[in-house]
Amino acid sequence: MAAAPHIRILIVDDDRDICEFMTTMLEAAGYAVESLCDPTLAVDRIREHDYHLLIVDLMMPRMDGIELIQHIRKVDSDISIVVFTGYPSIETAVDALKLNVSDYVRKPFEMEAFREKIAEVLRKKGLLRNPEEELHRAIGGNIRRIRKERELTLKQLARRTSLSVSLLSQIERAESSASVSSLYKIAVALGVKLTVLFGEF
Repeated sequence: MAAAPHIRILIVDDDRDICEFMTTMLEAAGYAVESLCDPTLAVDRIREHDYHLLIVDLMMPRMDGIELIQHIRKVDSDISIVVFTGYPSIETAVDALKLNVSDYVRKPFEMEAFREKIAEVLRKKGLLRNPEEELHRAIGGNIRRIRKERELTLKQLARRTSLSVSLLSQIERAESSASVSSLYKIAVALGVKLTVLFGEF
C-alpha cells in the first residue's frame, strides 16, 4: 500500500549510512523523511517541525535512545516512536515501553518487514488508511445512521431485506464486505438511493 507524502518521519541514528539507507527505503514507500546523526539536535527539531513518527536507535554516543525519548516525551506526548537496536535487552525493551513506544525492532531487520511495521504503527494511529477499509467503514456507518433515523432495529431491517441480522451487523461494523445485491436490498428497505449508502466517499 502506498503511503501518503503528508506523513513526516524523523530518523535519529549516529550511523550516517543507516540514516541514508532508511531514508531511501521509507521515501520509496511514499513518506516524507528527514534524518539526524546527532541525537542532541532531535528535541529542537521536533519542537520546530510536525513529525508523525520518530525512529530512534538506542545505542548512540552523547545521548542514548532512552534518554532522548524521555526528553522528547516532555515536548511531544503524541508522536509515534519506533525504537531499533542492535543490542536488544529486556531492560531496554521495558524502559522503551514505559515511554509509550509504539514498537521495538531488532537490527538487522528485513526491509519489507520493517516497512510493514511502520505502516502498522501509522494505521493504529489512524494516519494510514486502506481505501477499501475506509469504504466499508463509510458504508456501514451510513447504513447504521439511516437505519436509526428510520427507527428500525437490525431485526426489522433483516426482515425487510431477507438478509441475516448477523450479516447486517457485520456490514454496519465494517467487518464484512457487502455485495452490490445486498447493498441494493438495504437501500430499498431504507428508502434511499444506493449511492446514498456510499456518502461522499
